[in-house]
Amino acid sequence: MPAPDRALDFIRLLWAVDHQLHSVSTRMVGRLGLTAPQRLAVRFIGRQPGIGVGALATLLHLDPGTVTGIVQRLEAAELVTRVRSTGDTRRLHLDLTSRGRSVNRLRKGTVEAAVRRTLSVVSAADATAAERVLRRLAADLESE
Repeated sequence: MPAPDRALDFIRLLWAVDHQLHSVSTRMVGRLGLTAPQRLAVRFIGRQPGIGVGALATLLHLDPGTVTGIVQRLEAAELVTRVRSTGDTRRLHLDLTSRGRSVNRLRKGTVEAAVRRTLSVVSAADATAAERVLRRLAADLESE
């Protein structure tokens, strides 16, 4: 049997997490009518009312064009509204509708519920170390 390869083992673990994220996202569509990225967008808009699409794209680590599509679907579902800036009519700010605020309050059956459960049982030091490793990996992948 070949010697263990830490990099391959780590990639397998990342793929397992990625697969489960997609699985939960699919189940969320049935339960909440939202994918995980749409849910995350609702959560960030709820935390930062008036956020712009560009800033939301940065928070989600997604291309602004992708986020525009997410926002359009959230608007069609009457969860989000776009408000023109009074100072610069070219700028749009995002806010949750009353329906969006209701969806924002939901917690069960979401990706963040699973993350919160995990974080509740690991030490702060372990969580910080994991964040540090994942941030470094994201940066190294971006530069690859």
